[in-house]
Amino acid sequence: INYAHRGASEYAPENTLCAFYLGLLHGANGIETDVQKTKDGELVLFHDNVLHDKTNGSGKICDHTLEQLRKLQVYGKCTTGFYDRIVTLREFLEKFSGYNIRFAIELKGSDVEKETLAMVKDYGVMEKTTFTSFRFEYIQKIKELDEQARVGWLTSETDDKAICRLLEIGGEEFAPKAELVTPEFIKKCREARLGIRAWGVTNVL
Repeated sequence: INYAHRGASEYAPENTLCAFYLGLLHGANGIETDVQKTKDGELVLFHDNVLHDKTNGSGKICDHTLEQLRKLQVYGKCTTGFYDRIVTLREFLEKFSGYNIRFAIELKGSDVEKETLAMVKDYGVMEKTTFTSFRFEYIQKIKELDEQARVGWLTSETDDKAICRLLEIGGEEFAPKAELVTPEFIKKCREARLGIRAWGVTNVL
């Protein structure tokens, strides 16, 4: 699976509709994105803890209502002056759930697990979705809510202890940075029937 990381984030404002569509146009067959909760409890797609690096706003997602966030311009790494808008998880699923693609949804904030899981179920894409996080307790919570949900652990830990920890909760996938993946680690994961999704791949044409 070739995931467009935050959409085609090297070419378009990340985690926006234009980035997601562009990723598919570039040949991706999966989309990776990030879920956070707004001040008024809406689930939106945004990666950073703060707004100022990628938008013309400031503060945190959780400090703003959805109405306030709608007014912001998302630039990401775009150097042309082009911008897009922050999108909700519901809007994203409405647009892309019908495509034959995979989804990797990273849980960025606390207390988003239950609602994210429910929305993915509502749009019928459970079998195509992997819920991921750097926070082990977030993916553990997903498994507690639904043991059939597929989860992946974003981690720099690639030893036997980490494999055992993921297996203990019935996890399915490791998601380490690409430079940390070795043939030995791949072999151990395959033997444990665990998948691997490397991220941070930037040198592939």
